[in-house]
Amino acid sequence: MALIQSTLIWVVYAVVVALLVAIASIFVYLYQAPRERSATVSIVCIFTITALLATVLLLPVDIALVSSTTSSKLGRRKEWASDAHVANIVYTLKIVYYTLYSLDAVLCLVVVPFTYFWYEEYDEVAAEEGSQTIGSRFWGALKYTLGFIALAVILFLVGFFVPVARDRSGAHYGFEYFKRILEENHGERALTFALGLLITLGILIYVLYTAAGLALLPVALIKSAPAISAPTLTANTASALEQNRERQRQLEGRNTGSTEGLNSKDRRELDALVREERTLIRRQRLAAEASGEHSNWLVKTWMKIEAVFRPLKLLGGFILMIIAIVVWVSMLLTGIDKAKNSVCKTRCGYILGHTNIINPMNWILVKSSKIFPIDNVIFLILVLFFFFSSVVGMASIGIRFLWLRLFQIRNGHTSPQAMLMGTVMLTLMALAINYAIAMMVAPQYAHYGPQTFCDKPLRHPTDQPDCTEHRKLRPCSETEDSQAARNVCTASVGSTFLDTITVNFSFFGVVDFWAQFVFLAVYLIVFVVSLFRVPKLDEYQAEQDAEEEEEEGLLASTGRRFGATWQDITGRPKTYGSGNGQSERHNETS
Repeated sequence: MALIQSTLIWVVYAVVVALLVAIASIFVYLYQAPRERSATVSIVCIFTITALLATVLLLPVDIALVSSTTSSKLGRRKEWASDAHVANIVYTLKIVYYTLYSLDAVLCLVVVPFTYFWYEEYDEVAAEEGSQTIGSRFWGALKYTLGFIALAVILFLVGFFVPVARDRSGAHYGFEYFKRILEENHGERALTFALGLLITLGILIYVLYTAAGLALLPVALIKSAPAISAPTLTANTASALEQNRERQRQLEGRNTGSTEGLNSKDRRELDALVREERTLIRRQRLAAEASGEHSNWLVKTWMKIEAVFRPLKLLGGFILMIIAIVVWVSMLLTGIDKAKNSVCKTRCGYILGHTNIINPMNWILVKSSKIFPIDNVIFLILVLFFFFSSVVGMASIGIRFLWLRLFQIRNGHTSPQAMLMGTVMLTLMALAINYAIAMMVAPQYAHYGPQTFCDKPLRHPTDQPDCTEHRKLRPCSETEDSQAARNVCTASVGSTFLDTITVNFSFFGVVDFWAQFVFLAVYLIVFVVSLFRVPKLDEYQAEQDAEEEEEEGLLASTGRRFGATWQDITGRPKTYGSGNGQSERHNETS
């Protein structure tokens, strides 16, 4: 039974990873500029995004495996869950975690920078002439990457030798949970230091990009449903453009054979028609892009799928807005709880030890974890919500250094350099999201899941407690130090790893904790502003969005949204009859 259960959990994780590959592939394909696609850049970005999301989504697998050893109804371990079996589960999870975390660090610090310089080194003219070989290009990219390799080596060496927190005078260090955290070798210390630094760097950009995206993404979905189909828009614009040019020919025909030229009235009308022609040509191009003309079958299929689910965008936007508010409230409650009731405050990065304030998201995940794999589905939705919020934040703000814009992330207009830079930022933000979910959004779920123990005195230290007659069940927590709790409770490996960082390197824990309040403040400000308008951060962004706003303004000229959706699905414009139909078509294009 134990083997079947653990196998099922890993199979579900494998399915999730396969889904992540598909999501990462679609994301990279849709955001890359079609004329600048690079196979190497695409593969590295897809692999990196898949690896970082797989790392975050390992937590529910971790919780399911350690929780499968206990019975939450009886508050005791199952008969097959011997100490050796539990230790084997924990050891397997440690190997997977350390492998994924090390892979994320190597990808972020070495592989993605090398790919960036590899792409920059390419010279099309030199390659065609044969003066640039693969070896010379490789060496040119490697020269610039050596600095990043040296940085990675220095990080691990510093973590190997840096002294850990020495202030261990607090009573919390007597708890068994904290004793286990402090039992680590130098190799584990090097990895925890490097990851702690990367998480802290990630949180510094997460508080801006992810917080802004978390507020903007639901609003963007609510406001994105068009009111007229792309085929109808194309047909109407083409008709208006033909009428415009015909009128220009008529005005120019009046001037044939005349030496005086057009009179002032006709000249003003002709100038107005020329300006209108330029506007209609741009609208025609936007309509062609919206309908997928000159695109391959994958893009056209994706547009059809978008059209099918377009009516659900409004509902989905409201649902995501509710989820974002619940997450915000959960993080605020946990933050208050930690600031007030942490067992060690700044000495251990505000580890809570025991939940004192009810957290709605934590409660939902703990209750759902009793029925596998409901909590996995909820956790997947939550992680993807955070991830795509980070993408929306980057698209809205752009990749910047202080006030200088370096790259712009836009759907179908992102350069390979911007994709690689954005992938590094997403890697750092994913590590920050991992910390935020485990430590702020659902701390009890992340540490012990639904595990409980029977709080009854034991006759012998190795006995299992028995609550079949008198239910004295208590949820497992870090500060439960009775023998019964030691015999039953097993903390998740992922949460223990994060706690190891905050206990041994408390500076990281303090910065990461208080940065969450900055995250909450940024979200609140952007959310209130986005209820009235989507903020434009600079003139360049305003110019880039002007075409989209023009298209949205044109599409908002009618309220027949469901008819437009059906026309986008079928790819056929609406046909009009004579009389009123012609007048209606003229009104839509004007």
